[in-house]
Amino acid sequence: MRIIILFLILPYLAGAQPGGQTPPPAAAKVLDLFNKLNSAANTQRSGQKPPKISFSLTESELNQYLAFSQKVTPRPGLESMQVKFFPQNYISTYTVINFDAVEKWKPGTIPTLLKPVLSGKKAIWVDIRANTQNRTGAFSIEKAYFQNVRIPAMVIEKVIQVIASRQPEHYDTSKPVVLPFGLERIWTNTQQVGGNN
Repeated sequence: MRIIILFLILPYLAGAQPGGQTPPPAAAKVLDLFNKLNSAANTQRSGQKPPKISFSLTESELNQYLAFSQKVTPRPGLESMQVKFFPQNYISTYTVINFDAVEKWKPGTIPTLLKPVLSGKKAIWVDIRANTQNRTGAFSIEKAYFQNVRIPAMVIEKVIQVIASRQPEHYDTSKPVVLPFGLERIWTNTQQVGGNN
């Protein structure tokens, strides 16, 4: 799913605001990082040299943030998401998607053969390989499953495109996604994600 991971989770990362709710400690850490990165990006936009910021987050911290973010800023078509990070920018996602909403927004997205499986709210595993450079991110879908049914990558790409287009940010996943906050790079390691501006 094209906004998954860093690229499915980037909308979560860029969009969630506390909205008066007290975030749990891990979410507070992520929100503090976003404030620092946003401040650095504003400094750069004003023509000044921004402070260099590098970060590392555990998958546990990010998953706690994602759960908090979904409560504060629900995402159309997405019910929940969890991520696992592996070396060399390999990311595994477990995402609950409202497939009925996807099909309503763009009829024909779900192939007839898969409609009995991909209907209602279903949890799917999607593994991706991410690549970030020059302040943009792209990725390829390695594999996708609903339970033990393999889902073709092309179907998942279409689902992601529909969901991404319905987000407040209106992501177009047919091309590389611009990284938020002036980030240059994002990378993964075992159970960790890191990055720098």
